[in-house]
Amino acid sequence: MQSPSTKKTGNFILYMKKILLIISLIPILSFSQQKEVLKYFKSKDSLVGVKNQDGKIIVPAQFKVFSYLKDGELVKEETIYFDGDKNNEKPGKNEWGYVYDRKGNFLYRPFFYDNGADYFSEGVRRFVKNGKVGFVDRNGTVIIQAEHDFVSPFNYGYTAFCDGCDWEKTEDEHKAMVGGTWGVMNFKGEIIQPVSKSENTIEIDGKYFPNPFRYNEKEKNILQFFEKQNKQLSDIYYVNHYNKLSENEKKLFFEIVERPKENFPFYQINSYDYRKMEAGLSDFKFLVSEDGKNVFALEFENEKIPFEKWLKKEIKEAENFQKEHPDNPNKLSK
Repeated sequence: MQSPSTKKTGNFILYMKKILLIISLIPILSFSQQKEVLKYFKSKDSLVGVKNQDGKIIVPAQFKVFSYLKDGELVKEETIYFDGDKNNEKPGKNEWGYVYDRKGNFLYRPFFYDNGADYFSEGVRRFVKNGKVGFVDRNGTVIIQAEHDFVSPFNYGYTAFCDGCDWEKTEDEHKAMVGGTWGVMNFKGEIIQPVSKSENTIEIDGKYFPNPFRYNEKEKNILQFFEKQNKQLSDIYYVNHYNKLSENEKKLFFEIVERPKENFPFYQINSYDYRKMEAGLSDFKFLVSEDGKNVFALEFENEKIPFEKWLKKEIKEAENFQKEHPDNPNKLSK
């Protein structure tokens, strides 16, 4: 018969073996949760498809791709994007390219913009279905159904839409939408009516709308990190601005435009100028980890740089600009 101490020793050893087994499985579990390796491949007639790491075809080679793409290049994003139409296919109105999920299921056709697929703005991009335009997120999930003849990219939480409008008839490269009935929508696809001007409104084409952003305490703390450095960040951004600006005009605004979701464990923070416009602020976008502890600057939309490293680089570049252009009207603070 075993003594109590022997039983305790045996139980302890069994317990430790279980712990070691769990620890040994962590790398396997982590690996299994990673994205499956997918690669673009080209057929003999230069059509493009996608295979997995075992050579299984995920999407058949049927696309005539216009961007430079190497045979065997990795699929890096959450979805598979083909920059062109299917072979011998007549292009559709306002459509460009195809997007599939990583299992090979067709998701949507992007809106045609600036000689290619529409860019992501505030976490969403435009897509086309049956000639109408809506919005999808980075995972290809439909955020706003394709129900309008045209929608603008989101800016400061709102998008303009029109029904019954069409592109103006001109030979110019850049055309505008004319005619139709116009309105404004929020991220939920709700039509928002103008209100009276106040401290909590923003201006869109001469009309005023409620501030669309609402935050919980955790999100307020995330934004406070940027507010504490607003003066320095504003100085850096406006140092090469050619018009003299007042202190109020030089102030940047920071808003959370995307929250953690599948395949994206970050809060994305965009910067806006005094007009609440994002235009020109593509280098002032940031990511904050879901736990709020790590901050990155986004360069070229997908390159993550630790915030402190990015800030040092931006300060140096701003100082060099001021030395080379001593007459710049918007000086760095001492």
